[in-house]
Parts: sequence; C-alpha cells; structure tokens
Amino acid sequence: MNRTELLIGREAMERMGAARVIVFGVGGVGSWCAESLIRSGIGRLTIVDSDRVCVTNINRQAMATTRTVGRVKVEAMRERLKEINPYAEITALQDVFSAETAEGFHMEEYDYVIDCIDSLKDKLELILRGTRRDAGFRFFSSMGAALKMDPTQVRVSEFWEVDGCPLAAVLRRRMRKQKRFPGRKFQCVWSPEVLPNLGEQVRSCGTASCMCPKAEHGEGRADLLNHEWCTSKAQINGSLAHITAIYGFTLAGLVMQDVVKGV
Repeated sequence: MNRTELLIGREAMERMGAARVIVFGVGGVGSWCAESLIRSGIGRLTIVDSDRVCVTNINRQAMATTRTVGRVKVEAMRERLKEINPYAEITALQDVFSAETAEGFHMEEYDYVIDCIDSLKDKLELILRGTRRDAGFRFFSSMGAALKMDPTQVRVSEFWEVDGCPLAAVLRRRMRKQKRFPGRKFQCVWSPEVLPNLGEQVRSCGTASCMCPKAEHGEGRADLLNHEWCTSKAQINGSLAHITAIYGFTLAGLVMQDVVKGV
C-alpha cells in the first residue's frame, strides 16, 4: 500500500484501514468497487450478494472466470480480495437485501454503504433506508451500467440531478407513486448513454442447456437458487467490462475522497 500512502499520507491511510464499508451487489459494478477499495487500503469490508458466478458474468465481473463458474459470488470475491490484502477483514454474505431482510445487515455499524443492486424493488428500498436523516453513514449509489460503451460519458451527480438515465427515472417514478422519498441527498454514478442491443437474445440460463452448475451441486445456500439473477431477470441487456469497472472504481473513489478529507 506504499504507493497509496505516498499520495494520501499516513494519517489518511490509517483512516482507510479503520473505515467500515458494506457493498450491496458484487456484479459488474460492485465487484470492481470492492476490489478498488481493498487495493486502496480499506481495512474492513462486507460484500453482499445472493448469486453464484454464471458463465455470462465472465465478460465484466472481477471474480468471474472459467474456474469460478458456479461458485457463490461473494465467496469467490472474498478469496480474490484476500489474495490482494490478506490482512483485510472481509465478510462475505450470501444473502438478498430486501425490505424483509434489511434490518439484519445492521447498516448503522458502517461508515459507508454502497448500492450496486440490480433489482429495482430492492434498490429502491436500499436507497430509502440508506438516506434516512438519522443514518450515521455516507451513502453512494450506482445507476444503470448496461447499454453503454463511451467511458467519457460516465459522471457523478446528486440523484435528483441525474438526467437521461432510465433507471433513475423509474426509481423517481416509483418514489412519487409510493410517496416515499430519500431523506437526504446522495451522489450517484451514472451515464446518459443508452445504446440498443444489437445481438440476439439467447436464454440458456435456467434451462437444460445452461452451462452453470446449480446450487444443489455446489457450495452456498440451496434455498437461494430461485434468486439467481440471470435466470429471473425479465430483460437482459448487454454490458461491457470497461463501463461497469469505471462505475465501480468511481464509487470507490467517492469513498476514498471522503476518507481522505477526514470529515
């Protein structure tokens, strides 16, 4: 970590080591966010995701390789992160964040909560809980990273200033419909770019031709088989590693900037 300390100084490095961060969702965005945090010196990190590595994850997720297909994502990610920093305290939770499970994650114990969730319903719940006025942590969120190719269009804005992101627009519509709104402002990583899918939709996941081992044949919770995102998502959109990684690195950068400021 000496090159990090060379830039930010010893005191900031010590704050990085003491900071407690939880990342919800370790897919294309969250996996790179988690890796950047550990490489930068965050000492205590919790990663949350219910899924197993799918062969379709290999193009964009940090822990996804031909050797990890079928493994629980958070366990494969934890192993990768421990190889980077064996002294970091990394907690891997194979679980679903939802309104029903939210209290069990004890977000009040963390300094930073990072939203990299795909599920719209659960993402909305995490945003609302993560922005409560009495929350003692900082909250950052990723908007949609699919259907994008131009890295120069990725930016950071306050949620209500995001303009052109379909995911943010849907979230705002649901907030207005439910009359439930964030209790405080929060920053998002997003891009206004929206490209069409040019390839053919192929659904092998969850069928007899699926190449991924299923829960009953490997590690992890068999009861979460039906929560595997690739089998249940209504619309599958194309995404690229350099965009999802930029989103994840940017989220990690927001945490770093905050820690370095020491406020």
